[in-house]
Formats: sequence, structure tokens, C-alpha cells
Amino acid sequence: MEEVKDNKRVEEAPEEAAAAAEAAQPKHESRAEKKARRHAAEEEIEKLRQELGETKDKYLRLMAEFDNYRRRTAKERLELIDTAGKGILEGFLPVVDDCERALEMLHKSEAPESAIEGTELIYNKLVAYLKSKGLSKMEDVIGSEFNTDFHEAVAQFPTQDPAMKNKVIDVVQQGYKLGDKVVRFAKVVVGI
Repeated sequence: MEEVKDNKRVEEAPEEAAAAAEAAQPKHESRAEKKARRHAAEEEIEKLRQELGETKDKYLRLMAEFDNYRRRTAKERLELIDTAGKGILEGFLPVVDDCERALEMLHKSEAPESAIEGTELIYNKLVAYLKSKGLSKMEDVIGSEFNTDFHEAVAQFPTQDPAMKNKVIDVVQQGYKLGDKVVRFAKVVVGI
């Protein structure tokens, strides 16, 4: 008897599968239903297009931000390399000032020529080394317009010449630049 029951199940299975397949297929859709399905599909396509546009916009913005970051870090790296020895070079500036004062005093006094030549030799070597590292003296400071980007006013002095008002009339301490950046501001006297 068991065999008969099993045979009936096997025979009924294909009929049930066919009935289920027929039920899954729509009979005949009306025009309204087709239009509604098409409208829903078009809305879905439009929604996907908007999402794609937003994703593309985000991607482009992210790429632009990364490119800006890459440029900024490359620029910072170059600046760091250019100014890596800034602290060391700043430490040499008082020595340069002392050499200039020593030369000035040697020229004023009756010092032997060999002492003057020796001091000039040391001074010139030091200045040449600092120039090779990119350090430069601020030139033509006297007579130039007072500029807080390069000068530090230590005194104001009345001047008879109206053309010298708000201009540098004397330099107390020389200013230096490393490349385009000021390492030490020139300490100046400004005419008023």
C-alpha cells in the first residue's frame, strides 16, 4: 500500500507545479495596470539616476579635496625642506653682527692690517656659507618706506625733509630673509 501512495504523490506533483506556475503569471493586464507598472519603473529609474548623480558629485568633490590635500602637503613639504635649517641659521646671525662690529672697530682703531684681513676673511666665509644656504641680507633699507612686513621700528625721529616722513632713516640691526620669508626683521629708526 505504501507503494500506491507514493506513486500518487509523484503523479500529483507535476500537476501542482503547473497550477502554481499558471497562478504566478498574470492573466491579462489591463491598460491601467500596465501604465501603473511603467510609471513605477520610470520613477525607479529616475530615482536611480538621481542617486547616481549624487554619488558622482560626491566622488568628484572627494577627488578635488584629495587633490587639494596632495598639493598642500607637497607645498608644505617643500617649505619644510627650504626652512629646515632656519633655527641654526638664526643662531649664526648674532655672530655675523659681532663680526661686523669687530670689523668696524678694527677699521676705526690703529689695528694691524693682518688683524683686519683675518677678521674680514672669517666674516666673508661666514657670510658666503649663509648665502649658500639661502639666507640673504635685506638690502636698500635706508630711504625705503616703513613696512611692518620687513621692518621693526625701535625709534621715531623727527626729520627736516618731508620726503623722509614714514621712511627708514637708520638701521639699528640688519634684517635677514631665508628665501622669501623673513628670518629677522630689520630694526629701524623711522622719520616722522
